[in-house]
Amino acid sequence: MVVELRNKLRENIQKVIVGKDEVIDLILVSILCKGHILLEDVPGMGKTLLAKSLAKSIESSFSRVQFTPDLLPSDVVGINYYNQKEGRFVFKKGPVMNQVILADEINRATPKTQSSLLEAMEEHQVTVDGVTYPLEEPFFVIATQNPVETSGTFDLPEAQLDRFFMKIAMAYPSEDEEMKILHRFKEDNPILELKSIAGRDDILEARKAVEKIFVSDAVMNYIVQIVNKTRGHKDLDLGVSPRGTLALFKGAQAYAAIHERDYVLPDDIKRLAKEVLSHRIILSSHSEAMGISHHQILENILREVPVPTENFRKG
Repeated sequence: MVVELRNKLRENIQKVIVGKDEVIDLILVSILCKGHILLEDVPGMGKTLLAKSLAKSIESSFSRVQFTPDLLPSDVVGINYYNQKEGRFVFKKGPVMNQVILADEINRATPKTQSSLLEAMEEHQVTVDGVTYPLEEPFFVIATQNPVETSGTFDLPEAQLDRFFMKIAMAYPSEDEEMKILHRFKEDNPILELKSIAGRDDILEARKAVEKIFVSDAVMNYIVQIVNKTRGHKDLDLGVSPRGTLALFKGAQAYAAIHERDYVLPDDIKRLAKEVLSHRIILSSHSEAMGISHHQILENILREVPVPTENFRKG
C-alpha cells in the first residue's frame, strides 16, 4: 500500500520535476507522519513547482498564500465580517482552511502573520473570535523560503520551526538532469497537464500502515541517545525538543515503510536525522562565529553515538 503510493507519486511528480527521488520520498515521509515541510534553497531551484506538483498529485483542496510584509493573520485564517444583507456576522474562510497549503516565501511575512499558522500546524484547527474550526484531513503545509536573501525577511521563530517535520534542500541538478529540464520545458509547462493519482483515503490508509511498523527498543534507545547529545552540547544554545524525538521516531517508521520493510533500522535514523533535527537546534554565538553548521554538529553526534547491531525484526 505505502510502496504503491510512493511509486505513483514519484512517477506523477517526475512528469514535471526531473530527478529528486530522495526529496519526493522525504516529502512523502512527512505527509505520512502528519507533518509539514519547509523547503529551503536559493531561488529558481523548483521549490514552488515541486509543491504545486505534489498538491496536484493528491486529490484535495489546495491554496497558495504568497507571504509578504503586509499580509495580515486574518488574510491567512479568515475573518468574521458583518453581512448587511443577512443582518449578521458571517465567517469568511481563509486559505488555511484547505487541505494542502503552499506558504510561499514564508519568511517575508511578519512574525505575527507567521504565527497565525501555529495552531493550524500543531492542532489541525483554526480559532477565530473564540470559535474553533477543525481542518479536514489530510492537512499539511508546504512552506518555502530563500536562506540567502535577508533584506525584507523575518526569521522564523523557534516555535514555528519546531512545527515543521522536516527542512529539506532541493540542491542543484546534475548536468544530465539540467539538459532534461530544458527539453521538458522547451514547449510547454507539464504541470498544466498533471492529474491527481491519490485520494484522501489513500493517504489515511497509508498513515495507518506506517503506525504498525515495528521499532525495537534498541533503535528507540538509539534515537534517545542522539537527541540527548544535542542537549547541553557545547556548540548549541538549544537542543532537540521531545517533539523532535517523536518526529525522528515516526519518520523512521514511514521511511522503512516506503522501502518495503516492516521494521526500522538504525540506517533509517541516520538518513533522516539531518532533515528532521537540524532546524530544531540553535547554534551558540561561538559556533556561529567559527562557521560551524547544524549539519556538522549532527554528523559528529551520529559518529559518537554507538550504533546498535542486534536483530531489529519483530519477534
